[in-house]
Amino acid sequence: MQRAIAKAKTLMEALPYIRTFANKTFVIKFGGHAMIDSALSASFALDVIMLNLVGIRPVIVHGGGPQIGAMMERLGVASEFVDGLRVTDSATIEIVEMVLVGTINKEIVSQINTNGGKAVGISGKDGSLIAARKKHLVDRNDPGKLIDIGQVGEIVSVNPGVITTLDSHNFIPVIAPLGAGENGETYNINADTAAGEIAAALKAEKLILLTDVEGVKDGTGELRSTLTGPEVQRMIASGDISGGMIPKVQCCCRALERGVNKAHIIDGRLEHAVLLEIFTDVGIGTQILHECA
Repeated sequence: MQRAIAKAKTLMEALPYIRTFANKTFVIKFGGHAMIDSALSASFALDVIMLNLVGIRPVIVHGGGPQIGAMMERLGVASEFVDGLRVTDSATIEIVEMVLVGTINKEIVSQINTNGGKAVGISGKDGSLIAARKKHLVDRNDPGKLIDIGQVGEIVSVNPGVITTLDSHNFIPVIAPLGAGENGETYNINADTAAGEIAAALKAEKLILLTDVEGVKDGTGELRSTLTGPEVQRMIASGDISGGMIPKVQCCCRALERGVNKAHIIDGRLEHAVLLEIFTDVGIGTQILHECA
């Protein structure tokens, strides 16, 4: 009986959040360890279905770097990176599209649908969702020189019409982060960036990035449950935020500047991480608020 009462209290704790977020859009970037651990991916699928059932509109954007790397190794194609970005020639983009759209996307869709949800898989090329152009990197040793990294793209614009159409029929969009150039060429887009831009285009209530860390930590190693934009900038300047966390928090800040209400960086290694962050008073990760500098 005590366990039943505890469950009832948990539901009551979630009730005000359910009421607040009904009919709101959450854009969730699904990536990291949660994508390759079967128990965690199943947990994520159930979280997404739960959000949908209580009236929230989830939009999923997924990555796939490790899976792309594994497929390239199987096919005997060498991986090359510059500043953390995969050099994507014509052979590599075919593998990227095959893995992201043909494998990962459909696995996520299947898992949601098998558990009672209604998901549809698309890429940024569908419905002119993501218009992109070629991304160039500046050579750190020669600022006047640009480095060609192939068909890696940066987003020019987002047309969310296909997402809103799916949403109007209560489907959950699952999006592979590819974009189309003006001549129809395919570009590989960073999944965090794609999620942030899509969230901004939809004026989403929340942007949620699943990662392989607890959240944003300060210089003492303490998890910061809440940060404002100015605090983020100070922590970057001081070195408290460094490495791969910098582009994640910057992605969150850009989304907030363009109309997203809150951004969250949470630990996808925890089962039901999304529900724990959204529907409990304590939360589990770091939420970033407006006022990004």
